[in-house]
Amino acid sequence: MIKFINSSFYKKKIVLLLILSFIFFHIASLKNLKICLCTVGKKENLYAREYVEHYKNKGVDKIFIYDNNNSQDEKFETVLYDYIDSGLVEIINFSNIIVSPQIKAYNDCLKKNYKKFDYLIFYDMDEFIFLRNFQNIKEFLSQKVFDKCSRIQLNWYFHTDNNLLYYDNRTLLKRFPEKEKRWKNRKIGGKEGIKSIIKGNIDIRILDVHILNSKLISCDGFGNIMDNSFNSFYSNNSDHYYNYIDHYYTKSTEEFVNKLMRGGGVHGMNKEFEKRRIDIYFNLNEITLDKINYIENKTKINLSKYRTKLISLKKKKIS
Repeated sequence: MIKFINSSFYKKKIVLLLILSFIFFHIASLKNLKICLCTVGKKENLYAREYVEHYKNKGVDKIFIYDNNNSQDEKFETVLYDYIDSGLVEIINFSNIIVSPQIKAYNDCLKKNYKKFDYLIFYDMDEFIFLRNFQNIKEFLSQKVFDKCSRIQLNWYFHTDNNLLYYDNRTLLKRFPEKEKRWKNRKIGGKEGIKSIIKGNIDIRILDVHILNSKLISCDGFGNIMDNSFNSFYSNNSDHYYNYIDHYYTKSTEEFVNKLMRGGGVHGMNKEFEKRRIDIYFNLNEITLDKINYIENKTKINLSKYRTKLISLKKKKIS
């Protein structure tokens, strides 16, 4: 009887040791995984701390911010000084670069860091990763299902303006909890917009800010091989529940106009591109007269088509 008890005790002890060993090596592997984030920022000091804190909490080791402000504009150092001092954030001067600053910054970041990090994330300052079943990005990217993948692409989940006309100093999450996953005129054949995470030790040239490079083997957030032959901007396997990107594309009407005024990371200051962005804004958000008046007054772009549309929508409601 004593031998049986002792035998049972030692078996339990061995099982416990094996479990603890597994946990130890799993944690060690997560710590050894080095991840950096590359982003381009321009006139985004209002959001920089929330963005950095989010990715710090998600386990990112290094954040490279390419400062595309004009030389006389605001500087990220004024709001991120403590993160810079700790070594988490590095600011790269990319001021006054007008033509395709985003692609140039991504290529610079990749060239300098592809051998230093296991994964490189290329997200904008309005894109916040969401992982439902994982505590952090390292745990997510440590999955065996990604062994075959050179690039992991996650869907956007767009947040509406929550009918806020002006900025206030609450966090993005508190101001814009409402989400709109169907981007009406941009969702084609079930395919939706994506952004990419790329494995380290891959020496390529980035050709597109969304897919990065079409030659890479691409996976969705579950490790399924994706077909990117349709368009670099879209994916087949839309996921708006488990692993995706919270995209605060418009924020309030005031902030959306400020976004228009600073230009795009690919198209720069372009009137036709501004009109396209306004179309996206009203596809995502409720059309109101206050919004139309504000955008029209600030941009001097004629929005009569949205006045007509608003009248039509009101008539439908009445009928």
